[in-house]
Amino acid sequence: MTSKLSVRQITVAGMLSAISIVMATTPLGYIPLGIANATTMHIPTIIGSILEGPYVGTFIGLIFGVSSFIRQNTPLFADPVVAILPRLLIGIVAYYTYKLTKSSGVAAIAGTLTNTVGVLGLAVLKKYLTVQVALMVVLKNTIFEVVIAVILTTIIVKSVKRYIK
Repeated sequence: MTSKLSVRQITVAGMLSAISIVMATTPLGYIPLGIANATTMHIPTIIGSILEGPYVGTFIGLIFGVSSFIRQNTPLFADPVVAILPRLLIGIVAYYTYKLTKSSGVAAIAGTLTNTVGVLGLAVLKKYLTVQVALMVVLKNTIFEVVIAVILTTIIVKSVKRYIK
């Protein structure tokens, strides 16, 4: 089965990937909160998947994962499975959640939780973190990440869809 990407999909993927790269190289993408960084890097991935589908979302998620692998500051993100794999899944989960619910807010929650559960779950399974530390990171970061993702994703998707019509 082959799939062709449209010019629009390639353009959106390129623009959101560029935004992801800027976010990865500035404090906009990884916000230090002490024990861990809260991230906003998943938001372009979610937006790309909602607007243009799972291939675009997965590509932008790859940019996110590779950026965290490159800028790693802990053994956790020096592991490409932990740094990249969950980020590839953000776009897929967000897309199918949006397709099922027609809610960009619900898709933002699903995409954010995919990132959090994927990274921290793998970190615990691979013994980079204890369950207690992972839960502390979840409690400290997840609410912030979900709220920001829902607000920004909803506003941006609604604006772009209105402009497209």
